[in-house]
Amino acid sequence: MTAGVTSPTAVRAVRRIADLPFLAEQAYGDAVAWRFKKDGRWHEQTYAEVAELVLDLASGFVHAGLRAGDRVCVLANTRPEWTAVELAVLAAGGVVVPVYPSSTSEEIAWVAGDSGASIVVGENAEQCAKVDAVRAELPELHTVLTIDPAGDRPTVAGLRDDGRTSPLAAELDSRRAVIRPEDPSLIIYTSGTTGPPKGCVLTSANWVALCRVAEETRIDAMIGTVYLFLPLAHVFAQITMFATMYRGGALAYFGGDVKAVVPELAEVRPTFLPSVPRIFEKIYTFVTSAVPADQLAQAVALGLEVRRRRSAGEPVPPEMAAAFEQADALFANVRAVFGGRLVQALSGAAPISEEVLQFFHAAGVPVLEGYGMTESTAVGTINTLERFKLGSVGATGVAGLEMTVAEDGELLMRGPHVFAGYWRNDEATAATLRDGWLHTGDLGEIDADGFVTITGRKKDIIITAGGKNIAPANVENVLRQSRWISHAVLFGDRKPYCVALITLDADEIVPWATARGLPSDVESLVGHPEVRALVQEVVDEANSHFANVSQVKKFVLLSRDLSQEEGELTPTLKVKRNVVHRLHSALYEGLYE
Repeated sequence: MTAGVTSPTAVRAVRRIADLPFLAEQAYGDAVAWRFKKDGRWHEQTYAEVAELVLDLASGFVHAGLRAGDRVCVLANTRPEWTAVELAVLAAGGVVVPVYPSSTSEEIAWVAGDSGASIVVGENAEQCAKVDAVRAELPELHTVLTIDPAGDRPTVAGLRDDGRTSPLAAELDSRRAVIRPEDPSLIIYTSGTTGPPKGCVLTSANWVALCRVAEETRIDAMIGTVYLFLPLAHVFAQITMFATMYRGGALAYFGGDVKAVVPELAEVRPTFLPSVPRIFEKIYTFVTSAVPADQLAQAVALGLEVRRRRSAGEPVPPEMAAAFEQADALFANVRAVFGGRLVQALSGAAPISEEVLQFFHAAGVPVLEGYGMTESTAVGTINTLERFKLGSVGATGVAGLEMTVAEDGELLMRGPHVFAGYWRNDEATAATLRDGWLHTGDLGEIDADGFVTITGRKKDIIITAGGKNIAPANVENVLRQSRWISHAVLFGDRKPYCVALITLDADEIVPWATARGLPSDVESLVGHPEVRALVQEVVDEANSHFANVSQVKKFVLLSRDLSQEEGELTPTLKVKRNVVHRLHSALYEGLYE
């Protein structure tokens, strides 16, 4: 089997994203669509086989009671079955609602309940059990399926058998024919600064626009092999999946073990790698840890200059070329880590160090940054091989996507990539979509060449080094419910995990301590083992209500409470998060040592 070819007319004609697998079959036929690992070896499915699978599953969903417009939650790790279910639901006229597999039962209950899901597809018995625990809270839910067999529970494989036995091609064609550009395709829930997650409604037109962007920005590396380990519950993975299918590339799904990502890169040998910064940072550290700092700096500077000259068609002096050959021994190791065929990598979902980007460019592995959010179908600006600036998140005006800067420095976006609004939340929609512009909540600058630099966040959302969005207020509110805790302020932006600064409630902790013969002043108590153990119990309990990524991994106790005098609280006793982070930065950073 061969990989895909440049998008022919059949795929360019896509008007509804639900038609994509069938148009891709016409365009790419026997080319490899998916690669996946099973029983220790890699398997392949062609575009023709994928289209047949989707058609069978779509018929099965109709037999299972899926009506046009119904919402279906998918609760699983990234794997080909995830995509197959998604494409089938869309082909049957339904709406997909991704759910992180790390979600707790409480979080699942909110997403499934708010979206009004009628069907949930869980990965295995463990995931389905989470749904069972809150089933009484979900009156619209009538079916729970599993991907992996789990006792006598209905399976996705059984659903396909039903669809294959009684195909409904004409019914499916009719359903897709009436899908309008503005109709929802996916509802992706993303955390806000306060309150429960909000459902971003991404329409058929949004995804079609995304496919156009993938072609117009000439990310031709997608025509080869694309390695996907990002969670399909995240919009970044979704654009990768749709764009790869549109371009005719082969999507290689990781084997399920994050620790095996690097070995699998050598096996898959991708041409395109979408990732969060953490993976690139780990590889950078691994490759450079034994190289002296001055030698590394010289190699990077040399590599950047040689590649700049070659790209511009300028001659490389013999002595420079000879020095580069010696430095390239290090760079060859880097290219080998990625499998030796990588044409381009795309880093998104969180900021990445310019130092890391320079190293990979010098090594001949261009890692380029892009910028977007769930509300903009994950696109907004992007660096391309033809036009990039390291340290920026890309240029404005890519494929007609508009961006400007408001008077207060907030970045605003407009275009066909902007979402329809928040599901069943007109108030939040009105606050975010104003006068045709999407208010991103990010602060930034646009230089004379149109390149965008992010300078800060207008809101308090934490984006971890792994690219996960966390609303700190949700966790903080649970912690503050404890009688022992006065304030809790999370920290974790661009960090691998969340930590917290916690203050004790003197009116509660002092009597408790006195009764046990402990010191009676807070300054002494913060360092006492019994007090730390008490607070640890509170933190553990709070963590049980949240997915792993939102949990507090470490905490530090402040020897006093937050105060207005120190500028940490407003007159109405609201926490000034930026001030707390600034004043106590050493304590926060100490938790990462």
